Amino acid sequence: MVKFSVVLLLSAVAASAQVDWLPAGLPPPAKDGPTLCVRDYLTPEQGDAVLQAATKQFDTRATWASYADVARRKIQEGAGLAPWPRRTSLNAMLSEPRVHDGYTVQNVMFEPVPGVYACGNLYRPIRAPKRAPAVLATHGHTSGVDAPTDWARHGRFHESVQRRAATLARMGAVVLTIDLFGYGDSLMQFGAAAHRRPFSLTMQLWTNLRAIDFLASLRGVDKDRIAVTGESGGATEALLLTALEPRVAVTVPVAMVSSYFFGGCPCESGRPIHRSEEHFASNALIAALAAPRPMLVVSDGGDWTQFTPKSEFPFLQQIYRLYGAEDKVANVHLAAEGHDYGPSKRVAMYRFMGAQLGLKEDFDESHVALESPDAMRVFKTPEEIPATALRTAEAAEAALRDLQR
Repeated sequence: MVKFSVVLLLSAVAASAQVDWLPAGLPPPAKDGPTLCVRDYLTPEQGDAVLQAATKQFDTRATWASYADVARRKIQEGAGLAPWPRRTSLNAMLSEPRVHDGYTVQNVMFEPVPGVYACGNLYRPIRAPKRAPAVLATHGHTSGVDAPTDWARHGRFHESVQRRAATLARMGAVVLTIDLFGYGDSLMQFGAAAHRRPFSLTMQLWTNLRAIDFLASLRGVDKDRIAVTGESGGATEALLLTALEPRVAVTVPVAMVSSYFFGGCPCESGRPIHRSEEHFASNALIAALAAPRPMLVVSDGGDWTQFTPKSEFPFLQQIYRLYGAEDKVANVHLAAEGHDYGPSKRVAMYRFMGAQLGLKEDFDESHVALESPDAMRVFKTPEEIPATALRTAEAAEAALRDLQR
């Protein structure tokens, strides 16, 4: 009994040592159950104070690497992905390509978990190099679907998603756009309410990991040049994926890297990925886990990224400096703009992706043909969903947990 007590004491001390660098005055951890960091969990001043403290605490590559190892483990655990699920056959299916000016589009689906169909669109350059880079394009939160006309502004069908995917393809990249859980074709399979469950964070992260598997499996894709970009909730997806997936070589998170705002949807902050007895990780700290891989942070003056040039970006520069890679991280701040992935944000992304992935410098979006949601959907009607499909979020979660046994 004495030995057991000593072990518990030593474990408690070790856990405490992982977070003793945090400044005073932060919200206390939850007394019962996990600590969830929702929306503006900190004030801007508190968020900046955390980054200042982290800069002092992790002042060598070794100290940062030690923190990064713990943070990655706690993100995996907090997301509900420890142990890692078994990777089953993706059973990917692609439609016939639709040909546009310089690129093609296919509808695609694969099974990250048996019975769960992740759907999206695959954009390819018509004149692709022998080894083309690939980009996973995640989308943020959009309005729901209450009428047929709402589909055109929804999820991956939104014009901003189509424009950036098609333009990157015309520049020479293979691009996959993919639904949030409970959006698009996934909405038809599971219903919109599935997205508001904490499990959506788990499912989206696992789906994006399997999406990298899918892209890496495509003939002609350069497995060493895979990138990810997304805005808002899609940027949260990009940050988490990059933190846990070393195959992501380039990252462009848009309108999300903040020291004090942690995401307002359960798919971003519904699970304890940010804080535990062993770690604390704001989105700025999670973004730093990309170092020394190239990353462009796009921020604006109309949301929680308003202080990025003075707070989050200098911190990121310092972490990259530990690796001798300060030139690999950049920030484009658009002070007069708001929370979106609009034209000027896309141009900033195109320039960075072009330089890092060796793409053509052709950012002209006028060649993009906006497709209808009907053309882009995998399932045109609910009746087209395979009979083997799971139909509730609870069933999807049970199937994923089976892969962890």
